[in-house]
Amino acid sequence: MSSINIITYYKKLWQSLSDYHTEDEAKTIARILLQKVTGEPPHHILANGSLVISTEQLQEMDGYLSQLKLQKPIQYIMGETEFFGITMRVTPDVLIPRPETEELVDWIIKSNTSQSPVILDIGTGSGCIAIALAKNIHRAKVRAIDISAQAIALAKKNAAIAGVDINFFLHDILKSHGNIPGAPFDILVSNPPYVREGEKKLMHRNVLDYEPHTALFVKDNDPLIFYHAIARCAKDRLKPEGVAYCEINEALGEETAEVFRSYGFVDVEIRKDINGKDRMIRVKGREGLRLRV
Repeated sequence: MSSINIITYYKKLWQSLSDYHTEDEAKTIARILLQKVTGEPPHHILANGSLVISTEQLQEMDGYLSQLKLQKPIQYIMGETEFFGITMRVTPDVLIPRPETEELVDWIIKSNTSQSPVILDIGTGSGCIAIALAKNIHRAKVRAIDISAQAIALAKKNAAIAGVDINFFLHDILKSHGNIPGAPFDILVSNPPYVREGEKKLMHRNVLDYEPHTALFVKDNDPLIFYHAIARCAKDRLKPEGVAYCEINEALGEETAEVFRSYGFVDVEIRKDINGKDRMIRVKGREGLRLRV
């Protein structure tokens, strides 16, 4: 296999990837792969018609393409992704961070009024939410929990790389919301499992075959199980003026809001994402305040 002009190769590459992705996705993946293999930024590659990709680089690219043909997500192949401008390591032990979750983080940052908020991230996964908040809210004290030891280990590595100090704990919110260090909290945030098992048929193979199902799916007959647990935690562990934020299933916005109302929260707001889908909820203002520390 001889070297080939890199722009010619780029066109062939994204066209071959279009068998499994939309054209825009295919072009994005092609640019990511070329940057990984050549070390050249995409804008330089596409603006320089004299560059070539070598035989050795083509062989490396073939290894990545063999994985892509199995519809393995590019983020897992590369071992990293970007979230809120921060490079995050990702493995099949954790979900790949989504743009919708960046919108949730942005809402929290822009709404925060505390000078040094104590924050709890429930179901931290890669640590993306906790790390983004720690980097962007001055003097934030962030705690994060997850049921997966593998996720906690990865989140700790991501926090160290990002240069933020976060306390991570192994904890199952479904079993108990007590004994979480750091309470009471100013902000509670979670992106819990919320996709109903019956919705699997709507999902792509690259999600179903590779991302952790325990972090994605809930049973059809109890789809709000995590929101009940989060609401109990918020009721007992938030400060009186505290606020809770969650990412939600677009089809269950009002039902999720009702869960929090049933635990005494009177100020409940559902917010749409950039695609116009009910995707986030913010709750505060409790009746019959009762704080356990």
